[in-house]
Amino acid sequence: MEKFFLAALQGIDGLGGIRIRRLTDYFGSAAEAWRADRGDIAAAGILDGGVLENLLHARRERPDWPDRLQEECSRKGISLCSRDEEGYPELLKEIHNPPAVLFFRGTLAGARPRLAMVGSRRVSAYGRNVAESLGRALAGHGFAVVSGAALGVDTCSHQGALAKGVTEAVLGCGVDVAYPPANGRLLAEIAEKGAVLSEYLPGTKPLAANFPARNRIISGMSLGTIVVEAARRSGSLITAEMAISEGRDVFAVPGSIFSPVSMGCNRLIQQGAKLVIDSCDIIEEYPEFVKKRGKQKNNDEKNKTHAIITKTEEEILRVLSYDDPLSIDEVIYRLHGGDVANAAFVLLQLEFKGLVRSDDLHRYVRTVKEGVL
Repeated sequence: MEKFFLAALQGIDGLGGIRIRRLTDYFGSAAEAWRADRGDIAAAGILDGGVLENLLHARRERPDWPDRLQEECSRKGISLCSRDEEGYPELLKEIHNPPAVLFFRGTLAGARPRLAMVGSRRVSAYGRNVAESLGRALAGHGFAVVSGAALGVDTCSHQGALAKGVTEAVLGCGVDVAYPPANGRLLAEIAEKGAVLSEYLPGTKPLAANFPARNRIISGMSLGTIVVEAARRSGSLITAEMAISEGRDVFAVPGSIFSPVSMGCNRLIQQGAKLVIDSCDIIEEYPEFVKKRGKQKNNDEKNKTHAIITKTEEEILRVLSYDDPLSIDEVIYRLHGGDVANAAFVLLQLEFKGLVRSDDLHRYVRTVKEGVL
């Protein structure tokens, strides 16, 4: 029950992890801090007038709030983990203002090493390929991939990781709120195979002010943060700055100097972030955590994939790139007289095989096969 008192305190506006820790140390427990009278709380000298009034108001309006939180979490299948419990991310304890308690659905990664992946919501074909393939590779080597479940790079990172291992989504709202709504199914899958977590109480809406605080958890849980695509000013760069401030590693994927969504990454590299051209550039920094994988198995998988490609499919794959989408007409033009009568059908078959993908404009790019990054 103690952690539900912690959760109630965490729900008080202006009462963050540091002050909650001081209150619980002073009164002996979160329950005693919640029940303490005005004079005793004021005498502790921990809360300023505004935050003290917020706490007293919340207790008057909802004296049974901890009990109601426990009932709500039980009803919705939400678990809690306090900072003093086993399972709370060890690295998160080291940041300046760690949450007193985390709400989560699913299973936290525990001692598994974590790496954060962030980037632009307006992801390019290049960024999508990179995020999915890096997420898949890192999860396959035993890392939990942490991201924010936003559209774009976050989504691609989670999807790649789900294909090979564990991923965790950190939300800027309650874990019972599907945000963005388009990712409701993805969040459900993450909760089945990993965890969806937040410091915000169930039902909390995704307010803009919540996301910078959310970003500190993403970087704070992780050994390092990988930025795949980011504009010159973006939330991804804020996450990278938070990682730097906590002494964590920062990696950046380079992009075209003409692409606005690569300007932030290119600047990070100029400022000392490690340039990433494949997953080895990240994995080699953490040899003590790397999960060993058999080379023969990887080769067998590649050979199996190669064996199912027809001659016509191979010709079309040769004219497609990983980052420059082409329409069917452009594919046919680049085939230079090849057998193109059924190009649309062949592209559809390649999509079914996971070797190409199309965008909303029905343009095609190759997908990155396992082992390429």
